[in-house]
Amino acid sequence: MKIIGVQDYYADDFAKCYGCGRLNHKGHQIKTRWDGEETLSTYTPKPEHTAIPGFVYGGMLASLIDCHGTGSAALAFAKENNIELTEFNAPRFVTGSLKVNYLKPTPINCELQIRGKIKEVKARKIITEIELIAKGEVCVSGEVLAVLIPDNFGK
Repeated sequence: MKIIGVQDYYADDFAKCYGCGRLNHKGHQIKTRWDGEETLSTYTPKPEHTAIPGFVYGGMLASLIDCHGTGSAALAFAKENNIELTEFNAPRFVTGSLKVNYLKPTPINCELQIRGKIKEVKARKIITEIELIAKGEVCVSGEVLAVLIPDNFGK
């Protein structure tokens, strides 16, 4: 079964991110979606994501927190503004700040769950709290301040 996430609704110009871009075939391509009142992405690390044998590299974990946070912000913004997601209309956010707390080593040989809670929604900024869970244990937590990309971004 194909999982659909908010990233599937990003315009092509904003779909090349290493962490979540559907058009970046060498990237992680995470899919952020609602799971009740929380957001959810899953990811299974590859052997090249090793820090020390058996455990995931911290930078990789930070990138999952980062992209799940901006995807969660897009979902929250769409919900807050009654936007029905359709092809290429998803709001796109970039990271204003990223805080990551490494709580325990993250095993590499399992699927990771990345769960988000919406902490604060403002006109152009959204704060999300993220947890990365492996084998039922929270290994990493974080907070992402996501900023809405303006229409004239990059022009």
